[in-house]
Amino acid sequence: MGLLSCKSIFQKNNKFLYYSGNFLNQLFPRLIFRKRLGKKLKKLQNYDSSYVWSRVHYYNKLGANTEIGTNPVVLKNFKYGVKPKTYFFDSYDLFRFFPSSLKMNYLFGDVTHCPEQPSFVKSRPVGKRNENSVVLKLNKIRHFMFVKDCTAFKHKRNLLVWRGKVYQNNRSAFLKRYFGHPLCDVGKVNNDWGNNEHLLKRMSINEHLKFKFILCLEGNDVASNLKWVMSSNSIAVMPKPKYETWFMEGTLIGGVHYIEIRDDFSDLEEKLNYYIENTHKSEEIIRNAHQHVEQFKDTHHEQIISLLTILKYFHQTGQNVGDLNSYIANNLASADNFGLS
Repeated sequence: MGLLSCKSIFQKNNKFLYYSGNFLNQLFPRLIFRKRLGKKLKKLQNYDSSYVWSRVHYYNKLGANTEIGTNPVVLKNFKYGVKPKTYFFDSYDLFRFFPSSLKMNYLFGDVTHCPEQPSFVKSRPVGKRNENSVVLKLNKIRHFMFVKDCTAFKHKRNLLVWRGKVYQNNRSAFLKRYFGHPLCDVGKVNNDWGNNEHLLKRMSINEHLKFKFILCLEGNDVASNLKWVMSSNSIAVMPKPKYETWFMEGTLIGGVHYIEIRDDFSDLEEKLNYYIENTHKSEEIIRNAHQHVEQFKDTHHEQIISLLTILKYFHQTGQNVGDLNSYIANNLASADNFGLS
């Protein structure tokens, strides 16, 4: 297919398959999956183990002999009915591989603080004191979507684009400063918060892809559009992330993976003009962004990292993982693997 006939594709997740598949999962006995865990983990040999463990340690920073805290949830009691529904489905899909007698804590939703007890979360603050926030790949039906962008950066419009809901002061402040700016096509799409002078018509993903720059502003936690923007041939423009998810936003570097602007947005015009004039710098950022995104596309790889992240949680909280005890002793529980040195 030639470039002229190539059409950008937004790879939206199929909700029907997602929900129907997860409802069916509830019908299978957990014992079936527990017997498969050892085989799943042995597939680690098919990948770069040092890379896998680096990600496991990034998501799970718990030290040895971590106290699990009061009133943890026993896995056998973690059943359908827990909300939000997508968080339950995504975590149950992993927890079912482990003995039902194990215990854990979870904190679902848009989490912007670190819990007092070691807990599985979707999001956490970026920083060094977030050990109790153990990140899993949750709500992936909404957040982990990518695009196939057939339009080269140089053929896109020299503008910054954004459409989104505004319930936060940072988003409101941005629109107050740059709504109607000659380098920006930005606006809010909801009329149930604040004034509506910045209200504009919604814009599809493919319409966004006509622009060189796409704004990625954090909302309740992370910027939900960042993942598909970084998979495109446009560039994400944003302040340094304050929150992170499975996408490891805390590892992103301004000027390498995205265009970083100040928290008060005061240098936006300067940064946009620079990257409009220096196309080679822009294309380098796009290549780096694509490389970061590629890490999350292999479903088997992602599952192994997820299972090891959970296994480390149980190991560090001193819990018996049954038949996996010897497996841990022989393969996983070295000082290097579990970060105990």
